[in-house]
Amino acid sequence: MKGETDKRIEERLVELGKALVDQKKARVIVEPNKRERGFWFGGGKLLKDRKGNLAVSGRYRNAGDSRYGISAGERGLELAVFISGDNGNSFRKIRSWSKKDLKCRGKEVVSIEGSSLYCGRNTVKMFVSTEKDISYPDGFAEYQKPGTGIWEIDVFEGDSLENLDVSRIRAVLSSADPEKLHIKDPAVFDMNDKTWMIYCKHPFSWNCSYTGAAEIKNSSAVRTTSEDLLPRGYTWDIAVSRLTCRMPVPKIGIFAGLPPVSVYFYDGAECIREHPQNEKGVHRPRGYSCEEIGGLAWGFDEEFPRIRRLSRHFPLFVSDQGTGCSRYVSAIHNEENLAACWQKSMADFSQPLVFHSLDKKEISEILK
Repeated sequence: MKGETDKRIEERLVELGKALVDQKKARVIVEPNKRERGFWFGGGKLLKDRKGNLAVSGRYRNAGDSRYGISAGERGLELAVFISGDNGNSFRKIRSWSKKDLKCRGKEVVSIEGSSLYCGRNTVKMFVSTEKDISYPDGFAEYQKPGTGIWEIDVFEGDSLENLDVSRIRAVLSSADPEKLHIKDPAVFDMNDKTWMIYCKHPFSWNCSYTGAAEIKNSSAVRTTSEDLLPRGYTWDIAVSRLTCRMPVPKIGIFAGLPPVSVYFYDGAECIREHPQNEKGVHRPRGYSCEEIGGLAWGFDEEFPRIRRLSRHFPLFVSDQGTGCSRYVSAIHNEENLAACWQKSMADFSQPLVFHSLDKKEISEILK
Protein backbone atom coordinates (compact mmCIF):
# COMPACT_ATOMS: atom_id res chain seq x y z
CA MET A 1 0.00 0.00 0.00
CA LYS A 2 2.82 2.39 0.87
CA GLY A 3 4.46 1.77 -2.49
CA GLU A 4 1.21 2.63 -4.25
CA THR A 5 0.92 5.85 -2.25
CA ASP A 6 4.49 6.85 -3.01
CA LYS A 7 3.94 6.26 -6.71
CA ARG A 8 0.84 8.48 -6.75
CA ILE A 9 2.73 11.17 -4.81
CA GLU A 10 5.61 11.10 -7.25
CA GLU A 11 3.36 11.26 -10.31
CA ARG A 12 1.51 14.30 -8.95
CA LEU A 13 4.71 16.08 -7.91
CA VAL A 14 6.33 15.62 -11.32
CA GLU A 15 3.19 17.00 -12.95
CA LEU A 16 3.13 19.92 -10.52
CA GLY A 17 6.80 20.72 -11.07
CA LYS A 18 6.48 20.68 -14.85
CA ALA A 19 3.39 22.89 -14.76
CA LEU A 20 5.02 25.43 -12.44
CA VAL A 21 8.43 25.59 -14.14
CA ASP A 22 6.87 25.95 -17.58
CA GLN A 23 9.57 26.99 -20.05
CA LYS A 24 7.15 28.33 -22.67
CA LYS A 25 4.74 30.22 -20.38
CA ALA A 26 7.37 31.86 -18.16
CA ARG A 27 8.01 35.58 -18.70
CA VAL A 28 11.12 37.65 -18.09
CA ILE A 29 10.99 39.78 -14.92
CA VAL A 30 14.65 40.87 -14.58
CA GLU A 31 16.92 41.41 -17.56
CA PRO A 32 20.70 40.85 -17.41
CA ASN A 33 22.96 43.81 -18.15
CA LYS A 34 23.22 42.73 -21.79
CA ARG A 35 21.37 40.29 -24.00
CA GLU A 36 24.57 38.42 -24.85
CA ARG A 37 26.26 35.16 -23.94
CA GLY A 38 27.70 35.24 -20.41
CA PHE A 39 25.29 37.88 -19.07
CA TRP A 40 22.84 36.61 -16.44
CA PHE A 41 20.57 37.59 -13.61
CA GLY A 42 19.38 35.03 -11.07
CA GLY A 43 20.66 32.69 -8.41
CA GLY A 44 18.42 34.12 -5.70
CA LYS A 45 15.23 33.30 -3.81
CA LEU A 46 11.59 34.32 -3.78
CA LEU A 47 10.09 35.57 -0.52
CA LYS A 48 6.79 37.04 0.65
CA ASP A 49 7.59 39.88 3.05
CA ARG A 50 5.56 41.06 6.05
CA LYS A 51 3.87 43.72 3.89
CA GLY A 52 2.55 41.07 1.53
CA ASN A 53 4.94 41.91 -1.30
CA LEU A 54 6.76 39.30 -3.34
CA ALA A 55 10.50 39.87 -3.20
CA VAL A 56 13.34 38.20 -5.06
CA SER A 57 17.09 38.42 -4.70
CA GLY A 58 19.68 37.69 -7.35
CA ARG A 59 23.04 38.64 -8.74
CA TYR A 60 23.98 40.36 -11.97
CA ARG A 61 26.67 38.39 -13.71
CA ASN A 62 28.61 39.76 -16.66
CA ALA A 63 30.71 37.77 -19.10
CA GLY A 64 33.70 35.99 -17.60
CA ASP A 65 35.00 32.46 -17.22
CA SER A 66 35.48 31.14 -13.68
CA ARG A 67 37.98 28.59 -14.99
CA TYR A 68 40.44 31.37 -15.78
CA GLY A 69 39.87 33.84 -12.95
CA ILE A 70 38.60 37.37 -12.71
CA SER A 71 40.95 38.57 -15.44
CA ALA A 72 38.71 36.79 -17.95
CA GLY A 73 35.73 39.05 -17.14
CA GLU A 74 33.71 40.74 -14.42
CA ARG A 75 31.57 37.70 -13.52
CA GLY A 76 29.27 38.19 -10.51
CA LEU A 77 29.36 41.93 -9.81
CA GLU A 78 26.13 43.05 -8.10
CA LEU A 79 23.66 41.61 -5.58
CA ALA A 80 20.15 43.07 -5.91
CA VAL A 81 16.63 42.85 -4.45
CA PHE A 82 13.44 43.38 -6.44
CA ILE A 83 9.90 43.57 -5.09
CA SER A 84 6.42 43.20 -6.56
CA GLY A 85 3.30 44.74 -5.04
CA ASP A 86 1.01 43.19 -7.63
CA ASN A 87 1.59 39.47 -7.00
CA GLY A 88 4.33 39.07 -9.55
CA ASN A 89 2.99 41.08 -12.47
CA SER A 90 5.83 43.57 -12.21
CA PHE A 91 9.05 43.92 -10.19
CA ARG A 92 11.19 46.93 -9.31
CA LYS A 93 14.69 47.11 -7.85
CA ILE A 94 14.85 48.49 -4.29
CA ARG A 95 18.39 47.62 -3.09
CA SER A 96 21.74 46.56 -4.51
CA TRP A 97 25.30 45.91 -3.28
CA SER A 98 28.60 45.77 -5.14
CA LYS A 99 31.51 43.41 -4.54
CA LYS A 100 33.17 46.18 -2.54
CA ASP A 101 30.07 46.50 -0.32
CA LEU A 102 30.14 42.77 0.48
CA LYS A 103 33.69 42.69 1.80
CA CYS A 104 33.75 40.57 4.97
CA ARG A 105 36.40 39.82 7.59
CA GLY A 106 38.80 42.08 5.71
CA LYS A 107 38.64 39.89 2.60
CA GLU A 108 37.96 41.43 -0.79
CA VAL A 109 35.19 39.87 -2.89
CA VAL A 110 36.13 38.45 -6.30
CA SER A 111 32.64 37.39 -7.39
CA ILE A 112 29.05 37.08 -6.15
CA GLU A 113 26.71 34.15 -6.68
CA GLY A 114 23.75 32.50 -4.94
CA SER A 115 21.73 34.34 -2.29
CA SER A 116 18.71 33.72 -0.09
CA LEU A 117 16.31 36.16 1.55
CA TYR A 118 14.84 35.04 4.87
CA CYS A 119 12.06 36.74 6.82
CA GLY A 120 12.14 36.10 10.58
CA ARG A 121 9.81 37.41 13.28
CA ASN A 122 11.55 40.75 13.75
CA THR A 123 14.16 40.82 11.04
CA VAL A 124 14.88 40.26 7.37
CA LYS A 125 18.15 38.55 6.50
CA MET A 126 20.18 38.29 3.35
CA PHE A 127 22.38 35.22 3.03
CA VAL A 128 24.87 35.54 0.18
CA SER A 129 27.73 33.50 -1.24
CA THR A 130 30.83 35.33 -2.37
CA GLU A 131 34.20 34.27 -3.70
CA LYS A 132 36.79 35.98 -1.54
CA ASP A 133 40.44 36.70 -2.11
CA ILE A 134 41.63 33.76 0.01
CA SER A 135 44.49 31.38 -0.78
CA TYR A 136 44.05 27.61 -1.02
CA PRO A 137 45.31 25.47 1.88
CA ASP A 138 48.92 24.29 2.00
CA GLY A 139 49.46 21.38 -0.35
CA PHE A 140 46.74 22.52 -2.78
CA ALA A 141 47.99 25.97 -3.84
CA GLU A 142 48.95 24.82 -7.34
CA TYR A 143 45.28 24.08 -8.08
CA GLN A 144 44.20 27.69 -7.49
CA LYS A 145 43.86 29.60 -10.75
CA PRO A 146 45.21 33.17 -10.79
CA GLY A 147 42.57 35.74 -9.86
CA THR A 148 40.30 33.24 -8.09
CA GLY A 149 39.53 32.71 -4.41
CA ILE A 150 37.45 30.57 -2.07
CA TRP A 151 33.64 30.69 -1.81
CA GLU A 152 31.95 31.31 1.56
CA ILE A 153 28.46 32.22 2.82
CA ASP A 154 27.82 35.41 4.83
CA VAL A 155 24.72 37.17 6.19
CA PHE A 156 23.52 40.68 6.93
CA GLU A 157 20.12 41.87 8.13
CA GLY A 158 17.71 44.70 8.95
CA ASP A 159 14.17 45.27 10.15
CA SER A 160 12.93 45.35 6.54
CA LEU A 161 14.13 44.73 3.00
CA GLU A 162 14.70 48.45 2.59
CA ASN A 163 16.83 48.61 5.74
CA LEU A 164 19.17 45.68 5.17
CA ASP A 165 22.48 46.79 6.72
CA VAL A 166 25.52 45.41 4.92
CA SER A 167 27.91 47.21 7.28
CA ARG A 168 27.24 44.43 9.81
CA ILE A 169 27.89 41.54 7.42
CA ARG A 170 29.27 38.44 9.14
CA ALA A 171 30.36 34.93 8.20
CA VAL A 172 27.95 31.99 8.36
CA LEU A 173 29.67 29.04 6.76
CA SER A 174 33.11 28.38 5.28
CA SER A 175 35.49 25.45 4.92
CA ALA A 176 39.19 24.69 4.81
CA ASP A 177 38.58 21.05 3.92
CA PRO A 178 39.85 20.41 0.35
CA GLU A 179 36.93 18.02 -0.29
CA LYS A 180 34.41 20.81 0.34
CA LEU A 181 36.54 23.91 0.01
CA HIS A 182 33.95 26.08 -1.75
CA ILE A 183 30.65 26.70 0.09
CA LYS A 184 27.97 28.63 -1.82
CA ASP A 185 24.37 29.04 -3.06
CA PRO A 186 22.36 29.04 0.20
CA ALA A 187 18.61 28.42 0.45
CA VAL A 188 17.20 29.19 3.92
CA PHE A 189 13.79 28.10 5.20
CA ASP A 190 11.85 27.13 8.33
CA MET A 191 10.66 23.56 8.83
CA ASN A 192 9.96 21.39 11.89
CA ASP A 193 10.40 24.40 14.22
CA LYS A 194 13.96 24.90 13.01
CA THR A 195 15.71 27.14 10.51
CA TRP A 196 17.58 25.21 7.83
CA MET A 197 20.07 26.12 5.17
CA ILE A 198 20.82 23.93 2.18
CA TYR A 199 23.96 24.87 0.27
CA CYS A 200 26.28 23.74 -2.49
CA LYS A 201 29.81 22.40 -1.98
CA HIS A 202 32.68 22.05 -4.45
CA PRO A 203 36.06 20.39 -3.86
CA PHE A 204 39.33 22.21 -4.53
CA SER A 205 39.49 20.56 -7.97
CA TRP A 206 36.08 21.85 -9.13
CA ASN A 207 35.25 18.50 -10.75
CA CYS A 208 31.83 18.08 -9.08
CA SER A 209 29.35 19.65 -6.66
CA TYR A 210 26.93 18.33 -4.09
CA THR A 211 24.54 19.59 -1.41
CA GLY A 212 24.86 19.95 2.35
CA ALA A 213 22.24 20.83 4.96
CA ALA A 214 22.73 22.74 8.19
CA GLU A 215 20.64 24.02 11.08
CA ILE A 216 21.04 27.75 11.66
CA LYS A 217 20.89 29.28 15.12
CA ASN A 218 21.12 33.06 15.57
CA SER A 219 22.27 33.39 11.93
CA SER A 220 25.87 32.66 12.83
CA ALA A 221 26.00 29.30 14.61
CA VAL A 222 25.63 26.54 12.05
CA ARG A 223 25.35 22.85 12.83
CA THR A 224 25.80 20.62 9.81
CA THR A 225 23.30 17.77 9.72
CA SER A 226 23.89 16.25 6.31
CA GLU A 227 27.08 16.25 4.27
CA ASP A 228 25.42 14.89 1.12
CA LEU A 229 21.70 15.62 1.16
CA LEU A 230 21.05 14.51 -2.41
CA PRO A 231 23.83 12.22 -3.64
CA ARG A 232 24.75 12.77 -7.27
CA GLY A 233 22.86 10.62 -9.75
CA TYR A 234 24.07 8.14 -12.34
CA THR A 235 23.05 9.73 -15.64
CA TRP A 236 22.30 13.40 -16.42
CA ASP A 237 23.23 14.61 -12.91
CA ILE A 238 26.33 12.54 -12.24
CA ALA A 239 28.66 15.56 -11.86
CA VAL A 240 26.38 18.08 -10.16
CA SER A 241 23.46 17.75 -7.76
CA ARG A 242 22.77 21.19 -6.23
CA LEU A 243 19.50 21.73 -4.35
CA THR A 244 18.22 25.27 -4.83
CA CYS A 245 14.80 25.33 -3.20
CA ARG A 246 12.38 23.62 -0.83
CA MET A 247 8.66 24.27 -1.42
CA PRO A 248 5.86 22.97 0.85
CA VAL A 249 3.19 21.15 -1.14
CA PRO A 250 -0.37 22.45 -0.60
CA LYS A 251 -2.41 20.06 1.54
CA ILE A 252 -5.14 19.46 -1.02
CA GLY A 253 -6.20 16.49 -3.13
CA ILE A 254 -4.24 13.35 -2.34
CA PHE A 255 -1.97 15.39 -0.04
CA ALA A 256 -4.82 16.49 2.26
CA GLY A 257 -4.63 13.35 4.40
CA LEU A 258 -0.86 12.91 4.33
CA PRO A 259 1.82 14.25 6.68
CA PRO A 260 3.38 17.48 5.32
CA VAL A 261 5.28 16.93 2.07
CA SER A 262 7.85 19.19 0.41
CA VAL A 263 9.24 19.24 -3.09
CA TYR A 264 12.89 20.16 -3.75
CA PHE A 265 14.19 21.68 -6.97
CA TYR A 266 17.79 21.03 -7.90
CA ASP A 267 20.36 21.78 -10.59
CA GLY A 268 22.19 18.92 -12.23
CA ALA A 269 24.98 18.48 -14.74
CA GLU A 270 26.43 15.58 -16.62
CA CYS A 271 29.82 17.21 -16.79
CA ILE A 272 31.64 20.17 -15.33
CA ARG A 273 32.96 21.46 -18.65
CA GLU A 274 31.31 21.68 -22.03
CA HIS A 275 32.36 19.01 -24.48
CA PRO A 276 30.98 17.85 -27.84
CA GLN A 277 28.56 14.99 -28.22
CA ASN A 278 28.97 12.13 -30.68
CA GLU A 279 27.31 13.27 -33.91
CA LYS A 280 25.90 9.78 -34.45
CA GLY A 281 24.66 9.39 -30.87
CA VAL A 282 21.35 10.45 -29.32
CA HIS A 283 21.33 14.21 -28.87
CA ARG A 284 20.45 15.10 -25.30
CA PRO A 285 20.47 18.15 -23.06
CA ARG A 286 23.81 18.01 -21.32
CA GLY A 287 24.12 20.32 -18.36
CA TYR A 288 27.63 21.42 -17.49
CA SER A 289 29.20 23.84 -15.05
CA CYS A 290 27.50 27.26 -15.26
CA GLU A 291 24.90 25.87 -17.66
CA GLU A 292 23.03 23.41 -15.44
CA ILE A 293 19.60 21.94 -16.14
CA GLY A 294 16.93 21.06 -13.59
CA GLY A 295 15.55 18.17 -11.61
CA LEU A 296 13.16 17.42 -8.75
CA ALA A 297 13.13 15.54 -5.43
CA TRP A 298 10.63 15.18 -2.59
CA GLY A 299 10.29 14.12 1.01
CA PHE A 300 8.05 14.01 4.08
CA ASP A 301 8.95 16.97 6.30
CA GLU A 302 9.11 14.75 9.37
CA GLU A 303 11.85 12.68 7.69
CA PHE A 304 14.11 15.59 6.67
CA PRO A 305 16.99 15.51 5.76
CA ARG A 306 15.93 12.31 3.97
CA ILE A 307 14.64 13.16 0.49
CA ARG A 308 14.01 11.12 -2.66
CA ARG A 309 15.02 11.85 -6.24
CA LEU A 310 12.25 12.08 -8.85
CA SER A 311 14.26 12.82 -12.02
CA ARG A 312 16.37 9.67 -12.01
CA HIS A 313 17.17 9.15 -15.67
CA PHE A 314 16.41 12.46 -17.34
CA PRO A 315 16.17 16.14 -16.38
CA LEU A 316 12.73 17.70 -15.94
CA PHE A 317 13.55 21.35 -16.59
CA VAL A 318 15.38 22.32 -19.78
CA SER A 319 15.06 25.67 -21.54
CA ASP A 320 13.48 25.55 -24.96
CA GLN A 321 16.07 28.08 -26.14
CA GLY A 322 19.81 28.75 -26.20
CA THR A 323 21.95 26.18 -24.40
CA GLY A 324 18.97 24.60 -22.62
CA CYS A 325 20.16 25.97 -19.27
CA SER A 326 17.38 26.18 -16.66
CA ARG A 327 18.60 26.56 -13.09
CA TYR A 328 18.35 28.18 -9.66
CA VAL A 329 14.61 27.51 -9.38
CA SER A 330 13.02 29.21 -6.38
CA ALA A 331 9.36 28.47 -5.67
CA ILE A 332 6.92 29.43 -2.90
CA HIS A 333 3.40 28.56 -1.80
CA ASN A 334 1.94 32.06 -1.86
CA GLU A 335 -1.49 31.25 -0.30
CA GLU A 336 -3.40 32.22 -3.43
CA ASN A 337 -1.05 30.46 -5.80
CA LEU A 338 2.30 28.79 -6.37
CA ALA A 339 4.98 31.04 -7.82
CA ALA A 340 8.42 30.25 -9.21
CA CYS A 341 11.33 32.06 -10.79
CA TRP A 342 14.49 30.71 -12.37
CA GLN A 343 17.45 31.61 -14.57
CA LYS A 344 16.74 30.59 -18.15
CA SER A 345 18.86 30.47 -21.30
CA MET A 346 17.41 32.49 -24.18
CA ALA A 347 17.92 32.38 -27.95
CA ASP A 348 20.66 35.01 -27.66
CA PHE A 349 22.35 32.86 -24.95
CA SER A 350 21.81 35.42 -22.21
CA GLN A 351 20.11 34.20 -19.01
CA PRO A 352 17.45 36.53 -17.54
CA LEU A 353 15.27 35.76 -14.51
CA VAL A 354 11.88 34.39 -15.54
CA PHE A 355 8.66 33.95 -13.55
CA HIS A 356 5.57 31.75 -13.68
CA SER A 357 2.70 30.95 -11.30
CA LEU A 358 -0.22 28.55 -10.93
CA ASP A 359 -3.58 29.59 -9.48
CA LYS A 360 -5.72 27.59 -7.03
CA LYS A 361 -7.78 25.97 -9.76
CA GLU A 362 -4.72 24.76 -11.65
CA ILE A 363 -3.12 23.42 -8.47
CA SER A 364 -6.28 21.59 -7.41
CA GLU A 365 -6.60 19.97 -10.82
CA ILE A 366 -3.03 18.65 -10.67
CA LEU A 367 -3.12 17.41 -7.05
CA LYS A 368 -6.62 15.90 -7.11
